[in-house]
Amino acid sequence: MSSLSERPPDPVVGRAVPHESARLHVTGHALYTDDLTPRTKDVLHAWPVQAPHAHARVLELRTGPALAVPGVVRVLTAADVPGVNDAGVKGDEPLFPQEVCFYGHAVCWVLGATQEAARRGAAAVEVDYEPLPSLVTLAEAVAADSFQGAQPTVERGDVRSALAGAARTFSGQTELAGQEHFYLETHASLASVEDDGRIFVQSSTQHPSETQEIVAHVLGLRSHEVTVQCLRMGGGFGGKEMQPHGYAAIAALGARLTGRPVRLRLNRTQDLTMTGKRHGFHADWRVGFDEEGRLQALEATLTSDGGWSLDLSEPVLARALCHVENNYWIPHVRVTGRIARTHKTSQTAFRGFGGPQGMLVIEDILGRCAPLLGIEPHELRRRNFYADGQSTPYGQVITQAGRVRAAWEQVSTEGELDRRRAEVARFNAEHEHVKRAVAVTPVKFGISFNLTAFNQGGALVHVYKDGSVLINHGGTEMGQGLHTKMLQVAATTLGVPPAAVRLAPTRTDKVPNTSATAASSSADLNGAAVKDACEQIRGRLAQVAAQRLGVPAPDVRFRDGVVGGLGTTETLPWDDLVHSAYFARVQLFAAGYYRTEGLHWDSRVMRGSPFKYFAHGVAATEVEVDGFTGAYRTRRVDIVHDVGDSLSPLVDVGQIEGAYVQGAGWLTLEDLRWDEGDGEHRGRLLTQSASTYKLPSFSEMPPVFHVKLLEHASEEGAVYGSKAVGEPPLMLALSVREALRQACAAFGPEGTSVDLASPATPEAVFWALQEARSAHGRAGEVTAGLGARPPGPDPHAPERRPESEAALSGLSEA
Repeated sequence: MSSLSERPPDPVVGRAVPHESARLHVTGHALYTDDLTPRTKDVLHAWPVQAPHAHARVLELRTGPALAVPGVVRVLTAADVPGVNDAGVKGDEPLFPQEVCFYGHAVCWVLGATQEAARRGAAAVEVDYEPLPSLVTLAEAVAADSFQGAQPTVERGDVRSALAGAARTFSGQTELAGQEHFYLETHASLASVEDDGRIFVQSSTQHPSETQEIVAHVLGLRSHEVTVQCLRMGGGFGGKEMQPHGYAAIAALGARLTGRPVRLRLNRTQDLTMTGKRHGFHADWRVGFDEEGRLQALEATLTSDGGWSLDLSEPVLARALCHVENNYWIPHVRVTGRIARTHKTSQTAFRGFGGPQGMLVIEDILGRCAPLLGIEPHELRRRNFYADGQSTPYGQVITQAGRVRAAWEQVSTEGELDRRRAEVARFNAEHEHVKRAVAVTPVKFGISFNLTAFNQGGALVHVYKDGSVLINHGGTEMGQGLHTKMLQVAATTLGVPPAAVRLAPTRTDKVPNTSATAASSSADLNGAAVKDACEQIRGRLAQVAAQRLGVPAPDVRFRDGVVGGLGTTETLPWDDLVHSAYFARVQLFAAGYYRTEGLHWDSRVMRGSPFKYFAHGVAATEVEVDGFTGAYRTRRVDIVHDVGDSLSPLVDVGQIEGAYVQGAGWLTLEDLRWDEGDGEHRGRLLTQSASTYKLPSFSEMPPVFHVKLLEHASEEGAVYGSKAVGEPPLMLALSVREALRQACAAFGPEGTSVDLASPATPEAVFWALQEARSAHGRAGEVTAGLGARPPGPDPHAPERRPESEAALSGLSEA
């Protein structure tokens, strides 16, 4: 085992400790960016002037009326930008646009002495627009050939010949919706100017270094003239990876022009209407199976809704293409991706980063094809699992196939799936209008950034004369427990109690050039960097201890605040040793660094080994569906997930539970709607509040929720043998969608294939089960579509909404 993975006796990592800020969270003492405003003198408040068009040209902007509003100090426009008028890294996101590209696009910002003054000033700004044709739906963009960015292809084998020779082939389409992040803390920035002209920005950002870079180029400064700090975030989920930069730049620009601190915090409606979501996708596919139901070939085109600018749409699409096979061996594959440009918010990173969208395609295919193949869905999935030595369509070799199989068997055994399936069958036979189902799905998720250069991390560790330890690292804390894990890593490496270690807020002037806290890689990257810094300090202290204990330096041992040596009973308190080292002029601080080895990726041909390892998991979900309304409830969830040797089990279990629930929300509840009509509000987000956008709540939680960590799963080459946990468990929620599909099919005859919309809202479930009911006499063929209407009129059915009638081609067998 490598030194990076090996654990000392009785380590602090692996202990179930509470979140390091848990007490601050629950008592209300935890400070977030906007909490700093009352502590800051003479703050100005920023308010946007939002365009009432999905697509329009700005003809004239009259700011004079706003300046006449009491309390208004300044109106920021493009003319005020001393550097580059762009908030992105692709050059396609003007901070002050001349062409409005989505409903709610901010054309200028008003600064007021109070938030109310700024709001009133924004309402007074006069803007003349020339409305332009808009593309609101993905279908409209495809029809108009409106695309942006690269169109990559992942390919292996001879798909055409394999499909021609397959025993059974099916074709169809899959639509999957986007998702709103709905973090508790909306976007917030607070910027001020230091005495020498430097800009200091407090920002709720997952990527402080990139926020620093964008602020600098907007202001025409060098990066060393801008410092960005992130105290903590009230949630991020990817929504604060790219999109905080523009808001920080607005605050910084206002501060530089007025000389006063500027606070920008979006209210909930602004946040919902101005920021990006998870990408919705559409997939056209054709798949082939052999006589035993083993996958032979897959051909697919994945189209994502990128919104008005590229943002992170290209890497999101790339990850979707690299996860479209999930955990299944497919000898012949050709999957092409493209990004549609629509007049909506620029869609962005969201937990899973394209992986969930890619995986949903293959799970949808297997769920729809299993009944037509005459194979139980769980058996069809198990039959197609990867084996060690096989490779992914992009060329990475599979080495841990046994972990998925072990998790699958553990879920099946401990979840008593055979017994429960028999009980479900009896229940369904006895109940005409209520049906149950149990579905089980696997997850194989690659861990590392798509862009190889991002796979590096840094840390700065200070040990003070009294023995206390301060950690700075490049990751940000958004409630996910990263700081808790870093504290445990430092305490383990230095051999001190956790109480001796404190985490400092993330700052660009402490650890530079950091990657975003994203891709589930932050514990790997920053943990290894923290460990490296601590090992440097421990090595120096070992030399001092060796002299005092009379043993060779390699024989010195650090454990729980006590320093000893092999072959001697004498010990030294940690604090005493540190004190001695200071007076011996030994350096007690160190910069740590880590880069992930073994990665190679050619994005031009989509080939290589882009991931350090794969995280695995299996979930079984049982649901019950009401045949009169389509209402459903989740009865039980059983999960076994692979986190390697957990750094912090309490944190990891919480992450798995939260990710599953968030994934279930995406797949079953959270229904983003835009006005697709031709009226004056075309392109407006209709679900712009918690009253119109349904989020998971306690009422959706299953009464039985079992989560276990896969045992004996140490990961060689990762910090203390651990694995990432942030994103992979979200995809375990695919099991709830598949359970709903199977429950709907139970309303029809055996062999009924059900197409289920995403999200599978009660309405969508009702239409799916109605489709199953009408399948008597039509087994072997179903009509695909987003909420497809059952054939023939139903006198008892309510009038369907136009937006759920998107006609798609049917699932057909060649």
